[in-house]
Amino acid sequence: MATSMTTDEPPSSQSSSKPRSGEKNWLEKLFGAFSAEPKSRDELLDIIKDAAENKLVDAEALSIIEGALDVSSQQVREVMIPRSQMVVVSLQDSPEEFLPKIIESGHSRFPVIGESVDDIRGILLAKDLLPLVLKGLEKFSLEEIIRPANIIPESKRLNILLREFRENRYHMAVVIDEYGGVSGVVTIEDILEEIVGEIEDETDEEEEDSFIRKVGDNDFIVKALTPIEDFNEYFDSELSDEEFDTVGGLVMQSFGHLPGRDEITQLGEFRFRVLYADNRQVHLLRLSRQQSPATDAE
Repeated sequence: MATSMTTDEPPSSQSSSKPRSGEKNWLEKLFGAFSAEPKSRDELLDIIKDAAENKLVDAEALSIIEGALDVSSQQVREVMIPRSQMVVVSLQDSPEEFLPKIIESGHSRFPVIGESVDDIRGILLAKDLLPLVLKGLEKFSLEEIIRPANIIPESKRLNILLREFRENRYHMAVVIDEYGGVSGVVTIEDILEEIVGEIEDETDEEEEDSFIRKVGDNDFIVKALTPIEDFNEYFDSELSDEEFDTVGGLVMQSFGHLPGRDEITQLGEFRFRVLYADNRQVHLLRLSRQQSPATDAE
């Protein structure tokens, strides 16, 4: 009787504890990883990818793990914002000169320079400009509010820099090359994006719609890169786009030279004042719309 009771046990109870072949293979690799550590990054990734295939790790977690592993082998020079793309503020600039640049860029931190880009004096946090609202321009001193700049070499590994960002509670570092010249800047966001992917904030989401911003009843801030087609649609106007694609091109043609700050030109019913221009191009304009004689006659 004892023998027959053993053999009458349902087959399902005997097989339910046996792993499927796929699970067994993955479990063997997992246990093998604990008993004998992976000997290379590729071996470790193979184990993690097997876990993802078996639904123990989702695709997003796998991507983050891969990104974290990549960061440990990357250097600052691979992710930094190069010197040519840096947005800097000069210590000699007045608020009227640097505020349009800050508004246009949408950044929160800016290297502050002295006589040249290689002469880094500190870091300006946009939030530190809030006292301007209360104290006014006459009591404002840029030198008094800038923070110390953190200088790092291009060769610093990203995982080490990320730890320094966290431990020392700063978010931007100035990068120098082997000769001591400034080669770019790097932020904590640049490193995090290597791990988790592109991080978009509310400014990024509105980027396509932020060429033109209304600041008064008849007062607008317009980016020079605004496509003429978009400008015409916004203002129900008919500026020509036969020679130029952007408003900046038309404005430059109207001036006949590279204008400086506060220079004014008129294009039909639109009056443009230059808010920000560098030694190569116009960046930001202030616009007001003049009433046409036909409108006045009415």
